[in-house]
Amino acid sequence: MLAQRLLTAVILVPVIVGTFLLGTPWLVALILLVALLAAREAFTMLGRDGHPVLPLLGVALAVAITATGALPIDPPLAAYVPAAGVILVAIAAFRWADPGDGAEAWVRTVFGAAYIGLLAFILRILILDPPLPAGAPLAWFGGGRAWLIALVAGVWTYDSAAYATGRLLGRHKFMPHISPKKTWEGVIGGIAGATAVSALVLWGLGRSPLEALALGPLIAVTAQAGDLAESVLKRATGVKDSGTIFPGHGGMLDRIDSFLFAAPAVAFYVAVVSL
Repeated sequence: MLAQRLLTAVILVPVIVGTFLLGTPWLVALILLVALLAAREAFTMLGRDGHPVLPLLGVALAVAITATGALPIDPPLAAYVPAAGVILVAIAAFRWADPGDGAEAWVRTVFGAAYIGLLAFILRILILDPPLPAGAPLAWFGGGRAWLIALVAGVWTYDSAAYATGRLLGRHKFMPHISPKKTWEGVIGGIAGATAVSALVLWGLGRSPLEALALGPLIAVTAQAGDLAESVLKRATGVKDSGTIFPGHGGMLDRIDSFLFAAPAVAFYVAVVSL
């Protein structure tokens, strides 16, 4: 298992770093691919045990919603995409003879698309692209990619620090009915780690590291909530992993669950501090 995890990391890290260095268009393409793969896994889970769902329409809607984050238009205009999706899914659900099945298919499909569509906020961070001070160490990347570093570094550090602290010091269970292995000690260690790395990245952005006292916990809490939310779905649908695309790591959704909740929070933070 460890060998599989290491091999997966060796393959994934260069791909992610290389795409990041290539620039925004490549990052947009990568996020849309991630949305496609994660949506397929989500709808496989939501349709387990014969539950009515519209997977093809749901996957297409999830990718379309995600793509709205990259549109250089006002967010209210982008809202027409999910609105059209809700209508189209409702019409498609009319085919069920049992209205109860149709209603369930409608709700499940719209939920799955909206859930994965939260990836749009990663693209929104890129498109916001707030200017950075000329002397900022990360100014070379531009504001969008630099703030994306804050998101990715914060989430990954939270996950790693929470895991390590929980393994070493964990005694008091945190949400055992959802994720039995998580502990309060791990949560606290994760928040401390996310805050520390946020301070470093904020310095690189040319901002005060003291902002990390707000940004670090914001990333930590939302990342943990995203992880728990996917755990709820997996327990409700009776699966251990969302997929098998990454040997030793599970599926795509298992890898991005924390980002689904953390990305909107960071996008909001960026929008506010850029006013």
